[in-house]
Amino acid sequence: MIERLLDPASLPDPTSTVTLVQTHISSVIVADRFVYKIKKPVNFGFLDFSTLEKRKYFCHQEVRLNQRLSKEIYLGVLPVLQEGERFRIGEGRGAAVEYAVKMKRIPEQVLMKSMFREGRLGIEHLNSISLLLARFHSEAERSKEIDSFGEPEKFKINTDENFMQTGKYVGRTLKEEDFLSLRGWTDAFYQKYGRLFRERIEKGKIRDCHGDLHMEHICLTEPVSVIDCIEFNDRFRYSDTLSDIAFLLMDLEYHGGRDQAAHLWKAYQVESGERDVEELLVFYKVYRAYVRGKVISFQLDDERLPGMEKERIARQASAYFDLARRYIG
Repeated sequence: MIERLLDPASLPDPTSTVTLVQTHISSVIVADRFVYKIKKPVNFGFLDFSTLEKRKYFCHQEVRLNQRLSKEIYLGVLPVLQEGERFRIGEGRGAAVEYAVKMKRIPEQVLMKSMFREGRLGIEHLNSISLLLARFHSEAERSKEIDSFGEPEKFKINTDENFMQTGKYVGRTLKEEDFLSLRGWTDAFYQKYGRLFRERIEKGKIRDCHGDLHMEHICLTEPVSVIDCIEFNDRFRYSDTLSDIAFLLMDLEYHGGRDQAAHLWKAYQVESGERDVEELLVFYKVYRAYVRGKVISFQLDDERLPGMEKERIARQASAYFDLARRYIG
């Protein structure tokens, strides 16, 4: 099906080129002006796209949630139709065998990651990003259910899961002493600072956030847009707004942008009114760096990857785990 959809005649909009980008959860068909993202029938426990109905539901969730920060980019959900041996995306005759999220194609050069790498990320960009995120966080949905995800006992489910899932990478991408130090430090933090989590709930800071806020997802268009929030698991999206911004600060610091991270944090504080949260900010930076190390380590389980690619992936994962360790001193 995917191979046949690479024929320009199978797409709903005229295009001279069609390319395919594969991720572990999606097949992304890239045309001249638009992108069509088709979810794969996978189930990783924390993510379940195993049935057509679930894939359709999460396509609509992806559009709905991402339109909060990128209304001009996420355009809707289209059926993938089959008629005989022919497949096409869009309305018409045939049975719906899949669903695709339609997005505007985003030029690589407007991504925050590209602009940072090329030295084009200026103070005005950081100020625009901080204003957008502070407004988003202040307006994002809040409820008693969402509040409950800020409780230390509930958030500990996430960190416990991280340590459980990374045990097999100890000695590969994660030093044993760092694994033990980070796990001990994290558990001790809940004991010492449990009140900080509850204070955040009382202040209304637990919201329906983005959940995957790093530089590759921020588009310095006019206006600034943020793409690819987590639609597949509420637990990763319902969080402290501080955890959301901590991801972006950590990502800047990982790539060597400590000065930019410091400016972004100060600008965000001005817009959001955040004060006296440094202990919790460090905790969330550690958490976010560890998650990145874990997710990148997962790629090592792909037996199809060549040895040199696995070495590159292992170095990248190790660098995130090293950053998490440095945060705790």
